[in-house]
Amino acid sequence: MSENEISRIIVDVAYKIHIKLGPGLLESVYEAIMCHELIKRGLKVERQKPIPVIWDEIFLDIGFRSDLIVEDKVIVELKSVETLSKVHSKQILTYLKITNMKLGLLINFNEALIRDGIYRVVNGL
Repeated sequence: MSENEISRIIVDVAYKIHIKLGPGLLESVYEAIMCHELIKRGLKVERQKPIPVIWDEIFLDIGFRSDLIVEDKVIVELKSVETLSKVHSKQILTYLKITNMKLGLLINFNEALIRDGIYRVVNGL
């Protein structure tokens, strides 16, 4: 399954969750439900996976924790904030570079319309 096919499923799940629950919940609630729903659809999902940084061949276990990694191909960062800042998309691009993945989705559930809160971030896709 390609990154684009996986992202279509992720966006569909986000849409359905947002229709049912709306904005205003904690990020951790959306994350747990997203993980559950993606697994129900047969996808491999890792939640809060620690990602190390390697510098000068030194393994630094102080990288980041991804909200969700789907099928080892797509990083999903979930937010529930009033406004996304530029650093959020820069952050996910850095995560993509560190992991050598090509596609990330930044999803802010705190929007009246979920389509206004979904951003694709690509790394050479």
